[in-house]
Amino acid sequence: MEKESTPRGEYHLRPTEWQYYIGQNAIKKALEVLMRAAKGRGETMEHVLFYGPAGLGKTTLAHLVAREMQTPLRVTAGPALERASDIAAILTNLAPGEILFIDEIHRVNKTVEEMLYPAMERRSLDIIVGKGPSARTIQLDLPPFTLIGATTRVALLSHPFRTRFSGGIFRLEFYQQQEVETIIAQSARQLAIPIDPEAARMIAERSRLTPRLANHLLKRSRDVAYVVEQDAITPAIVEKTFDLLAIDTLGLESEDRRFLDILIHKFNGGPVGLSTLAAAAAEDPDTIQEVYEPYLLRLGFIERTPRGRVATARALQHLKKLI
Repeated sequence: MEKESTPRGEYHLRPTEWQYYIGQNAIKKALEVLMRAAKGRGETMEHVLFYGPAGLGKTTLAHLVAREMQTPLRVTAGPALERASDIAAILTNLAPGEILFIDEIHRVNKTVEEMLYPAMERRSLDIIVGKGPSARTIQLDLPPFTLIGATTRVALLSHPFRTRFSGGIFRLEFYQQQEVETIIAQSARQLAIPIDPEAARMIAERSRLTPRLANHLLKRSRDVAYVVEQDAITPAIVEKTFDLLAIDTLGLESEDRRFLDILIHKFNGGPVGLSTLAAAAAEDPDTIQEVYEPYLLRLGFIERTPRGRVATARALQHLKKLI
């Protein structure tokens, strides 16, 4: 029986086979060398770090690496590692060869980060027992393991921490439109709903060249098709979906346009500091940096200057077209 390329569950649209991961070809080739060399030597793969905007496939790559290395994957997140005991419990319970994946690794507590240094370099864990003059350090040996980190803000990782990722630090880039169209077609097959090639192209154009958003728009289009009793996703269905979600021709949502509107009309286009802009938009500064800005910067709608954020003439022209 032929093996399916993707799982049947409609909420699990991530590819489960290496060959079905679309895009990021340079990173895939580098990882293939790392994995083949490690398997050939009978060793664990070296530690690697993935960074880039949200939704580009960092978590998916971590799962696929574990699958290719035929080893379990232990998953956690930076905010969950608050105390030294948290990371100690995880590291001491790793099986030999296991991969530890830390998402949002830039949010790891400083104490936890420093405990990871010897763990990554010499596979040992230094634990301080007692307090004051009677305190002593116990060194525990750890099994061979691979740490894979993922972050949207690599600059927040200290230089000593970054240098511990001896296998490489890889930046995930925005996808090409053709790659996104291929991902949409692949996901539509998994959702068991036909999609017109033109409809796939329309979704790709407004997906911000991000697979996660493309899959989200595909599933919402599938919902609209169901409600209007259509058995396929057509261009008309996709247009209805865009109208429902208030997504414009460049893929900007209402919150993106509100952000630009505040920058342009409340602050005369800037420059304005991040904290001031976040307060005016009633958003967390991290949300602005990680959610809004990457795509707006790619479109050339905003600029980051030493004095703050500045809206460009292109942003003003786009908003005028929508009025």
